[in-house]
Amino acid sequence: MPKYYEEKEEDTRACAGIREDFKACLLEHDCVVKEGKLPSECLKEGHCKALQTSFFECKRSMIDTRSRFRGRKGY
Repeated sequence: MPKYYEEKEEDTRACAGIREDFKACLLEHDCVVKEGKLPSECLKEGHCKALQTSFFECKRSMIDTRSRFRGRKGY
């Protein structure tokens, strides 16, 4: 589930919930926190892969021409 905070501005961009979860997963992962690596390096190692795939699918559904008929997926 997306993490929303009262003091934050509301993100109205598409896939905002998945974007927030993906970002939090990377920044809170042991690879970044304990080992001091960059989030991009941890991503290449395969961490938070499920959220990365979900975020990609959400963004891809926005440009998919079939979605004009089916509608965007409700992420």
